[in-house]
Amino acid sequence: MTKMGEKNPFQIFQDEFPELAGRFNDLVDAQRSLKGMDPKTKQLVNIAIQTANRNPIGVKMHAQMAKSQGASRDEILGAVVMNLHLSGLSTVLDCLPSALEGLESVEED
Repeated sequence: MTKMGEKNPFQIFQDEFPELAGRFNDLVDAQRSLKGMDPKTKQLVNIAIQTANRNPIGVKMHAQMAKSQGASRDEILGAVVMNLHLSGLSTVLDCLPSALEGLESVEED
């Protein structure tokens, strides 16, 4: 049996609230279909937003997705540090390790 702390928080959300999670996933799918940005750019924007929101777990998840969409290491880390003048150094420092973890987890696959 795994400890709750070891389980992916998004998976917990899906397990505990399947109907709500399904609706949330519908929203995500609708956003993915928006025209104007390619999938890689959308993921880089998501990384910047997650950094601004101080959400390292979100940064890691979107770094994985951005890497899978062809984003380079420099692009992914750049999306984090773009927040430096807007969100401050501590926010960037909170999220950089998660971006690297996301990159490394895709590189290991």
